[in-house]
Amino acid sequence: MSIVIADEALMGREIVLDVRGMEPPEPLERVLETVDGFVPGDRLTVIIDCHAVPLFRVLERNGFAFREEPGVESLYEITIWRKD
Repeated sequence: MSIVIADEALMGREIVLDVRGMEPPEPLERVLETVDGFVPGDRLTVIIDCHAVPLFRVLERNGFAFREEPGVESLYEITIWRKD
C-alpha cells in the first residue's frame, strides 16, 4: 500500500491510495479510513485492479461521490470526494 498526500490550502487535500494486491476486505477498509473526516475539496484517488461495486454502495450511502476510470498503471482509478 502506498499513500501520497499533497496538501493545497485552497484546493483541499489530494491523496493517492494504491490498494492493488490487497485481499478483501482490506481495500474497502483502507478507503473508508482514508476518507473519514474528508471535507469538501478533499479528493482520494484509489489505484485498484478490480471493479469495486461494494465500495460504491458504501460511498453513496455515506455522502460521497466517485468517478471510476481506466487506470494508467492499474485496471481502474477511482476518484472519491464528499458531496457538497
